Amino acid sequence: MLDDRPGEQSIAPRAGTQSEVTPAGGGKVVTKSSPSAHGVTLRCGFCGQLNSVDLSRAAQRPTCGDCSRPMLLDRPVKVTQEDFDRTVLASAAPVLVDFYADWCAPCKMVAPLLDEIAYQKIGRMLVVKVDTDHAPDVSVRYGIRSIPTLILFNDGQEVERSLGFEPERVRGLVERVLA
Repeated sequence: MLDDRPGEQSIAPRAGTQSEVTPAGGGKVVTKSSPSAHGVTLRCGFCGQLNSVDLSRAAQRPTCGDCSRPMLLDRPVKVTQEDFDRTVLASAAPVLVDFYADWCAPCKMVAPLLDEIAYQKIGRMLVVKVDTDHAPDVSVRYGIRSIPTLILFNDGQEVERSLGFEPERVRGLVERVLA
């Protein structure tokens, strides 16, 4: 698993190659790179390994480079505070971020909308969920004061946000950024 401690080594392998790196503090990181205008870095939900994923091939169900389990991109992907910058801000594709909490009833109302968008827009954008209870620094950085808050990012920049349950507005934002 990638270690987020200071001194971590990072590499930029040639497209289509696999490289092994030993970060400061030990451990092994396997990174894969593929040429894509829609590349994104995601942590495997099963083993925790970071993977470079080509979203344009998401419908083909890419697998983790470490455990070979599927990277499920046809639904919202949970992103931690530690991975937010690398997954959301460094994404080559638009990213819709749902800032939520497990205890929030309105957040549960938004979930089916996000499932629908993730499924319909697979390969064109990424839909992620950030639990505000476990990501306080990211929540403060983006001024999240009420949940659910949905923020649409493109090229690492906030494009627009939606507060509460506004399904038609969110669909319109997504269509505009993908146009």
